Amino acid sequence: MNYAIFRSQPIMTINDLAQIGSHNKREKKAYNSNPNIKIELSKNNIELKPLSVKYVKGFRELTRDYEKEHNNRMKTERADRRKTFSQMLNMSKNVVADELMFTASNKFFDNMTREDIKEWAETCMEFVYEDLGYTEEQVLHATVHLDEKTPHVHCVVVPLVRKFDKRTKTERYTISKKQYIKDKIHLSQLQDKYHKRLTDKGYDLERGIKGSDRKHIKVKEFKKTTRYLEDKVTTLNKNLDNAMNEFEDKMKTTKNVPFDKKHVLVEKETFDSMSKVIKETKNAMEFQPKVEELFNEVDTFTKSHRTLEKENNNLQKEVKSLKTRNQNLTKENKDLKDYISIILDVIKRFLRELLQIGNDKTKERTTGEIKGYYDNKDFNSNDVYNISKGTTKEDELFDYAEIPSYMKTQHHKKKNKDDYDISL
Repeated sequence: MNYAIFRSQPIMTINDLAQIGSHNKREKKAYNSNPNIKIELSKNNIELKPLSVKYVKGFRELTRDYEKEHNNRMKTERADRRKTFSQMLNMSKNVVADELMFTASNKFFDNMTREDIKEWAETCMEFVYEDLGYTEEQVLHATVHLDEKTPHVHCVVVPLVRKFDKRTKTERYTISKKQYIKDKIHLSQLQDKYHKRLTDKGYDLERGIKGSDRKHIKVKEFKKTTRYLEDKVTTLNKNLDNAMNEFEDKMKTTKNVPFDKKHVLVEKETFDSMSKVIKETKNAMEFQPKVEELFNEVDTFTKSHRTLEKENNNLQKEVKSLKTRNQNLTKENKDLKDYISIILDVIKRFLRELLQIGNDKTKERTTGEIKGYYDNKDFNSNDVYNISKGTTKEDELFDYAEIPSYMKTQHHKKKNKDDYDISL
């Protein structure tokens, strides 16, 4: 029985895109880590959508207008919030590209000529254009690898679209995979369409087994992934611990700093240590979606191998090891999320206190930080409301977060520090 197989793999950073490009275009002289690649046969590979330059350069050409729009927007941003185009893409929770892979069971290709395989691959590309809805301009590169055991298509797409931004009420460029593959349910429906398109063309193929898209990937690749995640989560937790300990030490020395009826002077070292906590928290939050993405893949992989454990004794120890690693990663991931939540609560309380008793310069800088958290969706409108209510920055922040006017409170003159409510 031969199966039609279609998978979608997100590419999260520019560096990941470069590495995938090097693999897909066979830019290395040898592939010692993948003995299935016969580099001497690479000359037989078929280019469906050629790319004469490296992936990153091709990506930059494809997203030229997006980069120009971003750079123009950065001109009006505050200096400490400016990001290069690459920094913005790498820190975003969106993909930078999506890799579509098409193949079938190995026996399906028996007795097929190179032209027969090319015709099958062109049917796969029809699916990309007609069923997924990508334009030819959005396809960065598409190739058929004939130098491995089973022929397969790698098609890298950049889901660049213009979307209406509710906050600025303007249309902006963005890269959104969800415009084409909304979720796992939609992906399953697309796999049905892919199978139908092939059978309508006369190919004798069964629909791929639902939920088994990743089970062919080698165990050692997932072991490498889980090791990377474990190391990264450990580093994030360590950095957050160090930053929080430093900040708590600084706060102890600032408790007795003199203040008048209107302002309290926040020491630069204390503010800098708080900024460090904010930076490390942002790093953790930016990495969190990638932890979730990779964690879900590992989880799917281990579940899909439960039946294989009974069929292949050689895999049992490896699968057991993966399950143990996955359990550890689950706990570490939960601990990281809980820690982020605690740190965010501390940050909210600290920012509110700065808005209440800081001097004008401190309040301006604090307001910018709050807006940054809101823009990154780390704070929602309720957070902004709770942080800024009753402060001199209430109107500005309420307007920025589009908080309804009926929720605005009256300002009250505070006579001393004890009058301030810093709770959220």
